[in-house]
Amino acid sequence: MISKIKSLSKDTLIYGTGTMVARFLNFLLVPFYTNFIPPAEYGVISNIFAYIAILNVFFSLGLESGFFRFSAFLEVGDKKENFSIPFFTVAINSLLLSSLIFFVPGLFAPIFSVTEANYDLIKYTALILFFDAIVLVPFANLRLNKKPVKFSVIKIINIVVNVLMNILLIVVFKFGIEAILISNLVASVITFIVLLPDIIPNIKLKFNRKLFDELIKFSLPYIPAGISANIIQVINRPLMLYLTDESTTGIFTANYKLGIIMMIFVTMFDFAWRPFFLNNAKDPEAKKLFSKVTTIFVVTGSLICLVTSVFLNDIILIFGSSYRTGQYIVPVILLAYLFNGIYVNLMPGIYFKKKTKYLPYITGVAAIANVICNLLLIPHFNMMGAAISTLISYIIMAVCLYFVSQKYYKIDYEIGKILFLIFFVSILISGFYYLDIHNLFFKLLIIVIFVSSVFIVKILKFDSLKQIFVLSKK
Repeated sequence: MISKIKSLSKDTLIYGTGTMVARFLNFLLVPFYTNFIPPAEYGVISNIFAYIAILNVFFSLGLESGFFRFSAFLEVGDKKENFSIPFFTVAINSLLLSSLIFFVPGLFAPIFSVTEANYDLIKYTALILFFDAIVLVPFANLRLNKKPVKFSVIKIINIVVNVLMNILLIVVFKFGIEAILISNLVASVITFIVLLPDIIPNIKLKFNRKLFDELIKFSLPYIPAGISANIIQVINRPLMLYLTDESTTGIFTANYKLGIIMMIFVTMFDFAWRPFFLNNAKDPEAKKLFSKVTTIFVVTGSLICLVTSVFLNDIILIFGSSYRTGQYIVPVILLAYLFNGIYVNLMPGIYFKKKTKYLPYITGVAAIANVICNLLLIPHFNMMGAAISTLISYIIMAVCLYFVSQKYYKIDYEIGKILFLIFFVSILISGFYYLDIHNLFFKLLIIVIFVSSVFIVKILKFDSLKQIFVLSKK
């Protein structure tokens, strides 16, 4: 078990390195855009990318998840069929949707807030959506076959090309906002070309109707589930704008972005986690292994919450003073994303027993709760109301998925330890802010108290960590 946990940790770190490098390079584009692109035009691009995130759900059809499930077990069809069917299904669906957007831009102009003079922006968007969709299954294949280094390198290549193209088009050739979309398109096309050596050998031109039906049945629930998940992430901004003012919304958005620290951790873990639990499904100690991984995840996530919260003032100096006014919401957002990570940890049962039909209900209830809580709490608690609403939504998702998953694939999670960790880290953070601590010694002392408690109450054992360390050196 220790060797497998070490392997998962190693893959998570590799995915994490790639993710953080990509995020950092992407982050560098923000001040670049604000210096070269007028605010009104940049607003148009921001709106387009917001809709790209939503449309991706319809382009992918959830088949990335379907590929993971059926390629891992090969219950229907062979390995090449399990790659080809979802790959071509996504490609054909994306071609149809992209063609509609490309050839009838006027239909989508009101949605993207684009005038007839800028229809080219919609056409570029259609092509980006197509190329981003057709690499989903190839990227998933790299993850399933434990190739985190190659996965991360290709992702970094995508971002580097994007950044260089932006500089070239905007600074050298004096392009306008279309340069942002052209750069994204070129990066997406190059990514597809780089992946071709992994795509072509896995292609099999044979239609397996049974496999197709199973894939669609498993994957389609991810469309409404994905829409609900997007609602939870973005609905608080327009609701806050409606209930407060632009200044408050801007401060909230700036501070909300600091939650990216936990979101990156959850994302890099998820990259490694899905192929990990699928590849270990038949292990006699699988349930015990998954339980221990969840506990370790919560320990790590809680520590990230604590360290980020304790050193928040220092982090804000890097990001800018505009974050300072609403910084008190950041620990709540971090905790919300921690529960989102717990939700990700609880996925094995849904995959193994093919119960994805429950996901739209779970995320749908959470999305509805999010809207209701925002409407009730923002008028009374302002930014904190929106932050608490996000936390409540992710708690609902985690709790609901826990009960559904346990019904079909019971795992003896260390619930007592997990609840203790969340409660204890919440108390430490609350106490830190209540006492308004600024002294470095006391900041470090709080972190030491948390880490020590993890071993004192035997949530983790020194022997286990020592074994992981020894294995990591081999």
